[in-house]
Amino acid sequence: MTKRIAVLTSGGDAPGMNSAIRAITLSALRSGFQCFGFFHGYNGLINQEYTELSAVSVTDITQLGGTILKSARCPAMLEPSGVLQAANALRKLHIDVLIVIGGDGSFRGMQALAAHWQGQLIGIPGTIDNDLSGCDNTIGFSTAINTATSAIDKIRDTANAFERVFITEVMGRHNGHIAYHVGIATGAEAIISFENCTVENTYQVLAHLKNAIEQQHQHGSFLIILAENLWPGGAQALKTELNSNDDINCALCVLGHIQRGGAPSVEDRMLATELGVAAVEVINGSIKPNTDVATPVMVGKIHGAIVITEVEKVLNMDKPVSQEWVQRYRHYLAEQ
Repeated sequence: MTKRIAVLTSGGDAPGMNSAIRAITLSALRSGFQCFGFFHGYNGLINQEYTELSAVSVTDITQLGGTILKSARCPAMLEPSGVLQAANALRKLHIDVLIVIGGDGSFRGMQALAAHWQGQLIGIPGTIDNDLSGCDNTIGFSTAINTATSAIDKIRDTANAFERVFITEVMGRHNGHIAYHVGIATGAEAIISFENCTVENTYQVLAHLKNAIEQQHQHGSFLIILAENLWPGGAQALKTELNSNDDINCALCVLGHIQRGGAPSVEDRMLATELGVAAVEVINGSIKPNTDVATPVMVGKIHGAIVITEVEKVLNMDKPVSQEWVQRYRHYLAEQ
């Protein structure tokens, strides 16, 4: 019987997801498999919203941002009844393998499914936050930092014109991979992220920032890169606190979802294609996981090599920003 594999994209969209869908589809068809796509993430699985994927259906999608399968959060997968519905749908449709492209929450959904469904579960890391271990970079990260860097370069122009302090808030969920990459790439005067700032020391960080601005902000701009979900009251509160000094004229730009959109970079297209092909190679046996246990695994790339990691390990390991980078920027912040 022909093996039936299915793919879905879940959680936040990430540029490059379409490249992964294309690679999975074409590789599956070459391996003699049937390939299906569920729409709207796990919601589409539960509601059995799907389409059969063909070579024609994935033509000319690799350059597109977003995901042709659409994506969504799925609260139902946080409940046992929702997980059972998803497992029953996979059995009803005779799916042998489910490939999930997404991040932390999407992989937790795979873990929950594994307790109720005996098919093969394979994860592909797709999130701009780059917060999953088991890989150097996640799909979408390269495009996100390129987009943010381009935007901040433009902000620098207007900040220089008005000799202003500018806060730019970037995404990242609960880590500073985007903040540090973008901050270093744009030559920001300060980076405030989870690796060098906590709720407990924001008062010291603020005092040090004000002092740094007074010392360095003579003629020209002063750029502050701020990680989201970090500063009490948000980026607007930091702006207000800085502007309480008569000598500081601070503006704010929250980049928001612009970081998740746009055509994927070459790096993301290549990474997504490699991981999509590798996922199918795990299915057809060309790549052997390091475990004999029937458990969800993630396909990643580390130091140029394809690596297969158990999803449980991926979710239980931290992926911190390089301490070398953090130390390099300490003299701008109030850690010492």
